[in-house]
Amino acid sequence: MASGSHILQPLAIAAVATSAIVFLRYLAASAFFAFWTKLRVPGLYSGLNRQIRREIGWSAVSAMIYGVPAGIALWLWAERGVTLIYTDALAYPLWWLPLSAIAYLAVQDGWFYLIHRMMHSPKLFRSCHYIHHQSHPATGWAAMSFHPWESLSMALLIPVLLFLIPIHIAALGVVMLVMTVFGITNHLGWEIWPSKFVHGGFGKIIITASHHDRHHRDYRCNYGLYFRFWDYVCATDRSFSGFGAGR
Repeated sequence: MASGSHILQPLAIAAVATSAIVFLRYLAASAFFAFWTKLRVPGLYSGLNRQIRREIGWSAVSAMIYGVPAGIALWLWAERGVTLIYTDALAYPLWWLPLSAIAYLAVQDGWFYLIHRMMHSPKLFRSCHYIHHQSHPATGWAAMSFHPWESLSMALLIPVLLFLIPIHIAALGVVMLVMTVFGITNHLGWEIWPSKFVHGGFGKIIITASHHDRHHRDYRCNYGLYFRFWDYVCATDRSFSGFGAGR
């Protein structure tokens, strides 16, 4: 059996490599949507260069925090096989492939709502969450702009779930993709979805940019991540922002 020092070195390498990948993924995706914003809504981010640099700086710190537990969990899967990640699509019923991704997103959504509500308590807001709300108006670069303690509260969830809920590696990739896209697009300051989606059945269930923008304006509403479910249940849903008011 390998000694402790021999295990720590590859764990450290995995953690650093995953942190770098998380940050590069954030940069690439945010840059793509920033470019799209420039094409679709010219001038929307004018005068926000200082804010965007701050968002990128905090996001770099968050990437390190997200990357460490994720890298350790992935190394344990690849080298020790001790997580519940699987690669054989037939290892579980095929219906479990999409359901597992939905389960991960639903658990993450509920956890985020709980943590987010806590972060709006006066003490935690002043000490942690105010960093995210410095992004006013929010931009696509703000998706990971969090205080380190807030990042840590979310960074541990998916790695823990990998030991509790079986998931195919491809379904895990879908979860990561949804996390990235929704994290960025919900901070864009404009809707990528057609109006008939936002104000139809889709928007009654799924959180979009104008729903989350209302949170960045009013603070005490619309705390959800992907779904409006917990905002409905806890009576914190305040519908959409009008975009443009107060800017």
